[in-house]
Amino acid sequence: MASEMRSIGKPTPRIDARERVTGQARYTGDVQLPGMLYARVLRSPYPHARIVRIDVSKAKAMPGVHAILTKENCRIQWSSGDSRNKRLLFNDPVRFVGDAVAAVAASDRHTAEEALQQIVMEYEELPFVLDMEQALAPGAPEIHPGGNLSPNNEGERAPETDQRGDVERGFAEADQVFEDVYISKHHNNAQMEPRVSVAQWEGSRLTVWASTQGISNCRRDLAKDLGLPLNQVRVICQYMGGGFGNKNQCHDFDLMASALAKETGRPVKLEFTRAEDFVAVHGRWPTKQYYKVGVKKDGSLTAIRMKAYSGMGPYRKGSGGVAGAQLYRCPNVKTEVYPVYTNMAVSANYRAPSYPQGVFGIESLMDHIAHTLGINPLDFRLKNMTEKYHDEVPYSSYGLRDCVTRGAEALGWRQKWHPPASDRGAQKQGVGMAMGYFGAGLGMSSAVLKLNPDGSLQVHVAVTDIGTAAKTTMGLLGAEAMEIPFERVSVLSGDTDRAPYSVGESGSRTTNYTGYAVVTAAEDLKRQLRELAAQSWSVAADAVQYSQGAVYMQDRPDRRTAIAEILKGNPDGLIAQATTDPKLKGVSRNSFAAHFVELEVDTETGDIRILKYVAAHDSGRILNPLTAGSQVKGGVAQGVSMALREELLYDQMTGIPLNPGYYGARIVTHGDVPDVEVIFVETADPYGPYGAKSVGEPPIVPSVAAIANAVFNATGIRIKELPITRSKILDAAPGVRLEGGRA
Repeated sequence: MASEMRSIGKPTPRIDARERVTGQARYTGDVQLPGMLYARVLRSPYPHARIVRIDVSKAKAMPGVHAILTKENCRIQWSSGDSRNKRLLFNDPVRFVGDAVAAVAASDRHTAEEALQQIVMEYEELPFVLDMEQALAPGAPEIHPGGNLSPNNEGERAPETDQRGDVERGFAEADQVFEDVYISKHHNNAQMEPRVSVAQWEGSRLTVWASTQGISNCRRDLAKDLGLPLNQVRVICQYMGGGFGNKNQCHDFDLMASALAKETGRPVKLEFTRAEDFVAVHGRWPTKQYYKVGVKKDGSLTAIRMKAYSGMGPYRKGSGGVAGAQLYRCPNVKTEVYPVYTNMAVSANYRAPSYPQGVFGIESLMDHIAHTLGINPLDFRLKNMTEKYHDEVPYSSYGLRDCVTRGAEALGWRQKWHPPASDRGAQKQGVGMAMGYFGAGLGMSSAVLKLNPDGSLQVHVAVTDIGTAAKTTMGLLGAEAMEIPFERVSVLSGDTDRAPYSVGESGSRTTNYTGYAVVTAAEDLKRQLRELAAQSWSVAADAVQYSQGAVYMQDRPDRRTAIAEILKGNPDGLIAQATTDPKLKGVSRNSFAAHFVELEVDTETGDIRILKYVAAHDSGRILNPLTAGSQVKGGVAQGVSMALREELLYDQMTGIPLNPGYYGARIVTHGDVPDVEVIFVETADPYGPYGAKSVGEPPIVPSVAAIANAVFNATGIRIKELPITRSKILDAAPGVRLEGGRA
């Protein structure tokens, strides 16, 4: 258990909670500027086609239409839209239904939408492909020159491979070899805040109000794509309504709004509809995972091989990774991942991008192996769980075993686990578990701290709060490091003109990266205080304390008077700044989790009801239990939705998405999500700010697999293709019981 501290570790409401709940918070969609125009985007109705004719004359002649952009007058490259190919704002050929072909700026939204209908776009339809494996088959339609297997970082069209040991030797040493296939689907990030951007030029200087997870990254990308010096671009995002990974860069709507504002000489707001969000902004990549696992009779693993395909859509915005095999200790492991171009919606980062789908596959198969060998799934994991990264590199701190044992105890696993499909009748209860992990690395960020003569502290950072309470965390770290009450700390962020560099709110990096910079800047601020205090003997005991290095201040007037006395020669206060880039030495730094589910399946209706959910997490020291617990619950909610509900469906004949939007995708609501018991295993980690590790993304990682395994335990039916819908339960339920629980 981590030692108690003054500010961190205490349940603390969000620093901007009042502004958010009272409606005072100004989101990007709330921005209104004098003379502002409104923009809309025209999109391809075909999954793959060449544009043979464009006629904008009727639209351009409409009263209130100020500018129209197409490929003919806008050749801006969207660099963060594809890491392998040159992707323009308006591409020809178009490569998915929803690919942008024109943008209109008009005096109001209705005029902009009517103008889109007047634009003539003639297409030559091309063959298309939606399935990942079919896209790699001989003769498949070529989406980009060179083939549909996306090049790796070296430019080679080869799978992303990771290997240790000799898997063939491992299979030869096994007593049994298991093979299976698991499938996950494309689904959207589904944040509440609409996609919106507002752009304004003042001479050669551009200001963009963006709904972004990373103002520094958005600024960098805008400057690069528009050919501007960095100091001529300003990005502002004071408040944001969720991101979940797919907003930490410049988006095409930021560039379109900027280009239209330049063309018209007026501010432009561009906002997507919900349907556009689901088809034109990336979601989680679908996968097809082939596994082969060798095991001894006692449950010891001898070999793991995975060959997986990831559907990236027609542009490579993300890694396409499929993670999970590293959860297990095994001497012989080989994974191959094929990131494949298809004519579906683009895929990229969504909360723990590579993990929940991969963990669903490997944890479902391991659960099946344990069942077949007659070993309790809990004991199987305790026997085989990872203890070193790649079985070689020690972890900086390790709480996975405690997560498993404490989570199992909280659920009552030993009492509730039973052989699959033990209940008589249609109502069947079962329990399931799964493990998870996620990186907690270190990296570059910056912070500026200002101590005012009244004893208050200002923390300047470029973080955006996307639901993680990042600003609150930065304030808590500043308060703890300076030993100042949290109530006397303010956080200034969300504006590149006022804040230093930050990596952006993705990869669960903010606390580890920017938080470390805050603590480091505080050390410099305390050094300055000590030097000044040594010259300020007139403040007696307080000054002596400062000169000796003690900086702790209760929120008392005499302490604040002491600061004022020390800073009397510095009426503007003291400023310290830090740009840090810490490195790990000989260790791997990860967060760990184990989730446990008890649920009930009605095999007559296919309905699944979660009765109890326990989530045990090792995220190092927990800086704010209130918001950390909320992060875990939010991740579980998304995992429930991924496991039981969400899938972007396509018409296989036309390539048109059928159910874009919240209702069509059946996103879970509060009423669908169970109460979650959260357990934090606070390991002592020597890195990061006070030993904190990542907490934002790990909660979704094991949730999908835990639910799937509980469904199997209840029914004896192993659903291997997400989502686990009522129809799949009903199709398998009438007496289908194949060996090993396969259905």
